[in-house]
Amino acid sequence: MRPHWPQRLSGQVLMVQLAITTGVVVLAISLFTAPLARELDAEAMHRALAIAQTTAADPAIARGLQTTRPTPDGPVQQETERIRRATGALYVVTMDVRGVRWSHTTEAEIGRHVSTDPSDPLSGHEVKQIDSGTLGRSARAKVPLYDSSGAVVGAVSVGIAYDSVRHRLVGALPALLLCAAAALAVGAGVAVAVSRRLRRRTHGIAFSDISALLDEREAMLHGIREGVIAFDPRGRIRLVNDEAARLLGLDTDMTDDDLDAVIPSGRTADVLAGRAEGTDLLTVSGGRVLVVNRMPTADGGAVVSLRDRTELELLGRELDSTQGLLEALRAQGHEHANRLHTVLGLLELRRYDQAADFVTHAVGDHRSSAEEIAERVHDPLVSALLVGKAVVAAERAVELRVCSRTRLPDRLVAPRDLVTVLGNLIDNALDAAAEKRGPAPFVEVELWAEGATVLLQVCDTGPGVPPASREAIFTEGYSTKRPVGSVLPSQPAGGRDTPAHGRGIGLSLVRRLAERYGGTARVAARPGGGAVFTVTLPEMIIPGPETEEHADAVLTTAGEAR
Repeated sequence: MRPHWPQRLSGQVLMVQLAITTGVVVLAISLFTAPLARELDAEAMHRALAIAQTTAADPAIARGLQTTRPTPDGPVQQETERIRRATGALYVVTMDVRGVRWSHTTEAEIGRHVSTDPSDPLSGHEVKQIDSGTLGRSARAKVPLYDSSGAVVGAVSVGIAYDSVRHRLVGALPALLLCAAAALAVGAGVAVAVSRRLRRRTHGIAFSDISALLDEREAMLHGIREGVIAFDPRGRIRLVNDEAARLLGLDTDMTDDDLDAVIPSGRTADVLAGRAEGTDLLTVSGGRVLVVNRMPTADGGAVVSLRDRTELELLGRELDSTQGLLEALRAQGHEHANRLHTVLGLLELRRYDQAADFVTHAVGDHRSSAEEIAERVHDPLVSALLVGKAVVAAERAVELRVCSRTRLPDRLVAPRDLVTVLGNLIDNALDAAAEKRGPAPFVEVELWAEGATVLLQVCDTGPGVPPASREAIFTEGYSTKRPVGSVLPSQPAGGRDTPAHGRGIGLSLVRRLAERYGGTARVAARPGGGAVFTVTLPEMIIPGPETEEHADAVLTTAGEAR
């Protein structure tokens, strides 16, 4: 029957560990037993040699070989048997130079030739070996036998039963097996503990399911439309899915890299690294508004999720502009109703000339303002933005001025980006100008083109930006607006750099858009009070045949018509 192989990873690991432990124990016993057997053999041969040397040193034996005959009751037999019984040897055999036995354990063998070659001891050499003879396998030693004059007169052969050596080896095996069983038990216990821990960590998942889970995780992470980045405890990137790579401009194989090495220093790096705490943190990366959440993991790392809120932010700002425009139009509706009532009253009083003058004056002011913007700004989106902002500014009792030097053709590469930049700057300027109470507050806009570069300036009569905040105001988290009804003690009234949760994206987005086109965004003080924001947008104009002379001609014609 084929053995059942466990399906769970922990069971497989346990089986493998038990097999490895058993193999190691068996190998250790084998490696220990082989040297032990060799040591026992060597000890037996040394003992046999010592007995043979002691026997050959007895002068009575050498004298008996020279003076008597080989008989069972001769002095040589009697002396060697005494030595054999005293030492416990298997046999002690004495032979003459012809190889004839003078002593033997079996008396019938006395007088016969030895069964093994005696030439080595008879030639003066000592011999140690494991060999088989008439008494079986034994550890034996042979030494030469000398007379009183030093001449070889025979040899002594001593054997120790090999079964006694094997018995000693077998006697040592129980202790070895006991140690091996203890080692095997400890190894099995450790294997079971590791298997249980592994089962808890893997939640009892079968080994075949792990590969499927990994495939599903990869498909899920790279298929969702939300960016995911995983970090290890040392801040190195473990995983980047496709959406996160797109949002941050990274490579999906950019693993084992430090975060600070691949993300420029700034708020985005601080949020990803956890140096900025909170949920749904906003940051701008590559001109995109991102919502970032960071979740620590049990091993000290973290998983960061990124959501692209650029389109939502732009739509929100367009909605804010539309809402402001609607409010302005509602106010204008009331104003037009008042004007219509005035016209109606003049008509009822039969003052027709005064009614005509009143209508002409009211319509002409608004038309002249819109025509002036359209004549200077040829792009319809930008000019519409300025017209709408002019209505909003009038509702807030702030004058929106378009500088006479404004010249902008209709050949823009990305008019929506320019609308985003200009709309954010005008909104902040209107808030600042309306917030500071003073005579005739205004916001002035200047747009012009130099080659393919668009330059714009927005200045206001607000409280201005302190020098210490002129860089921080362009970072995420800083806002030019305070929450309604709040006054922070650390910020004077009318200040621009108040931190506000969930806000402070507008000016940061302005700078990021400018940097995307290789331009700059900066702020300075306006002479007489207020702030001046200057933005350059290189490569924003598509080359074309329109010239400044044509624009001047249009302006001249319009001036004459007025």
